[in-house]
Amino acid sequence: MTLYTNKSIMPTRVSAALVLLATSLALTGCAVGPDFKQPDVPTAHSYSPTFLTGPTASATGAAGAAQTFVADRDIPAQWWRLFRSAKLNALIEKAFVDNPTLESAQAALRQAQESVYAQQGYFYPTVALSYSPSRQQLAGNMGGNSPGLQGNGTYIGTYQNPNGPPYNGPVIYTFHTAQLTVGYTPDVFGSNRRQVESLQAQAAMQRYQLEAARVTLAANIVAAALQEASLRAQIAAVKDIVAFNAESLKILQTQLQVGYVMRIDVASQAAALAAAQQLLPPLQKQFEQTRDLIRVLVGNTPDQDVAETFELADLHLPEQLPLSLPAKLIRQRPDVLAAEEQLHAASASVGVAVAARLPQFSIDGAIGGEASVFSQMFQPGGPFWSLVGNITQPIFDGNTLLHRERAADQALVQAAAQYRSTVLLALQNVADTLHALRSDADGLVAAVSAEQAAKTVLDMTRQQNELGFVNYLTLLSAEQSYQQAEISLIQARAMRFGDTAALFEALGGGWWNDKIAVAQP
Repeated sequence: MTLYTNKSIMPTRVSAALVLLATSLALTGCAVGPDFKQPDVPTAHSYSPTFLTGPTASATGAAGAAQTFVADRDIPAQWWRLFRSAKLNALIEKAFVDNPTLESAQAALRQAQESVYAQQGYFYPTVALSYSPSRQQLAGNMGGNSPGLQGNGTYIGTYQNPNGPPYNGPVIYTFHTAQLTVGYTPDVFGSNRRQVESLQAQAAMQRYQLEAARVTLAANIVAAALQEASLRAQIAAVKDIVAFNAESLKILQTQLQVGYVMRIDVASQAAALAAAQQLLPPLQKQFEQTRDLIRVLVGNTPDQDVAETFELADLHLPEQLPLSLPAKLIRQRPDVLAAEEQLHAASASVGVAVAARLPQFSIDGAIGGEASVFSQMFQPGGPFWSLVGNITQPIFDGNTLLHRERAADQALVQAAAQYRSTVLLALQNVADTLHALRSDADGLVAAVSAEQAAKTVLDMTRQQNELGFVNYLTLLSAEQSYQQAEISLIQARAMRFGDTAALFEALGGGWWNDKIAVAQP
């Protein structure tokens, strides 16, 4: 239905158009579709049926201190500083500046925000100014009603000449039209408000994904640094083992020449040396790949090395660890918050689909002037105006809009299920990390005991071998046991560092305490 008014229509119809405009504006106050409500917090009160928050076991030596979980302690924004490594701090700060993944996430956030601003523009009328000059030539054989022109080509109205053409040659004239148009679409059923709401939720989701990218980047750098430190220590231990076995082989070869040992002893030692040498290439490969990863994480190409190198001895194991309650965890983890905003966007999209099936309103107006002389457009006889109101109600569309609404309903159901799944995975992530930390502490105790026992056995076996009480094969077996125990101890220490960093990531990474990051969006 269209209501059209112009200058020649009676004042009552003009009033009707104004009433239509006023009614549309008055109706612009409701928004169809569901109003979003924040999901309920999980009912879980802990992360395991058994008690997980007591102090862990302790062991002697590096990274052997007991770790205590402090309930509801807040997480610092720069949690990696708890490892007390200036090199690690510098590396993460550089990555926050140069890593392209963060740059991409920041651009995605700005894009989402601009989409919100663009959609908010539909709350306002559109105003356009146009000017259309034209130059036309009329054929000279025209008769009947023809444009009347003065000698200078000025248009003076229609000329009636029933006897034939009023002139014998073509006539050229100029015509000018200038107008100001105003268009407005009242948001009667809240379609635009729901679209803005959906886009705002998507922008918030992008913001949380940016925070998740920051937390993940910091955690990946910490993990890579710990991996480098662990591999560096393992390579050093294996090189010592290789050197020891090479020296032992030389001694046995000399003893074989004088008949002190048998050839089988020399062959066994040669096999032990080869086995030790085989351990080096895989470790060196992992080490170089880890260094490549570190270079890329900080925004370098693989041929641009970083100055920072890492040793386990340079790192401090945090002894007091924060532990957020499950109800608080879902307000901290950026992936959970992003899933909540995705649910919010899906809820608003249902309102958009519902509003599309209801009447659509629009109001358009224009005012301007026409004349054959530019200066006469707004003189008496030249001005014009129009006001058009339009109401459109979809009647038949092959059920397209109905099925779109149903699809939006199912998208909301899907988003709700994905949110619950994200919450459960977040709780599981924390629980797995807590179990890992306790297991790491117990594993380190066992690794220290195994290393000490293997060292004792090796020392005693060496003494007995020197006295001739045991053969060289027994000594070789004791050496191999000690070498494996030493490598296992290095891995156990690195594991405690790695899972400690994983706990900070699992609890959300403390991004909410970074005032600069929070204020940046």
